[in-house]
Amino acid sequence: MARSALRNYFEFILVRIAIATLAHAPIGLSFWLGGIYAGLLDRLIPRLRKIGRENLSRALPGLSAGERDRVVDGAFASIGRTLVTFSRFPQIHRKNVDRWIRMEGIEHVEAALARGRGVIFATGHLGNWELSAFAFALLRQPIAVVVRPLDNPLIDALVERYRGLSGNRPIGKKDYARGILQALSRNELVGILGDQNDHDGVFVEFFGRPAATSPGIARFAAKTGASVVPGFALWSENERKYVLRFYPELPISGDAVADTARVASAVESVVRDYPEQWLWIHRRWKTQPPASN
Repeated sequence: MARSALRNYFEFILVRIAIATLAHAPIGLSFWLGGIYAGLLDRLIPRLRKIGRENLSRALPGLSAGERDRVVDGAFASIGRTLVTFSRFPQIHRKNVDRWIRMEGIEHVEAALARGRGVIFATGHLGNWELSAFAFALLRQPIAVVVRPLDNPLIDALVERYRGLSGNRPIGKKDYARGILQALSRNELVGILGDQNDHDGVFVEFFGRPAATSPGIARFAAKTGASVVPGFALWSENERKYVLRFYPELPISGDAVADTARVASAVESVVRDYPEQWLWIHRRWKTQPPASN
């Protein structure tokens, strides 16, 4: 069903208002407002919390109902923090980016770049995936980021403009394969979210359940010889800022299913360490093998 122009415009105005208030309020108030906006999302779209509870009941069955709700609360709080940082992208630059984030494990990226075959950042909807790419461009060098266009074209144009403020280059659906191959051939870095449901993907285990997962990271790495380095921008409550943490390079065998499972396992491991920062409210296990239906 086609979206109406009126709906697109209404949503765009709401987003613009939210961004303006978050961008210009004092930082403490801004984070408070981000939590309020995320809470409104929770209340206005109750199915999101339902999805989160269902996901957690299957992925982490040892949690009580109260513990599941606390994790979902954390997921919404994480969304609120992401909204705050995103709204302030025009204000974040090389001289102040360290107020928002610092890096750990950069030696894994440097070692991978030294091989000269390009690097794929295997990341996911954990922590602040928007800030991770944005900040890396300021702290080190711009990267290419694989993006999925948003349903609302007005909001999509706004988001794409903000993402590019630090010099990053989006790779859209139309030039997906070519854009990735060209970037890797130039020994560049490409960021790919690897934890989304892909109904055309392969099934690998994620939290003990079959999850339809794109084999793109594995196939591009095998084809080009690019290194695969997991990386996530994780919120540190003690520091009141993010830590962009890179993990050791993943071995790539050339077996697309086995390598995709290895990437999924790496993402799962970090999600288990920071469960309240993962996007439990999206339908990660929506597509299931026929025998499971």
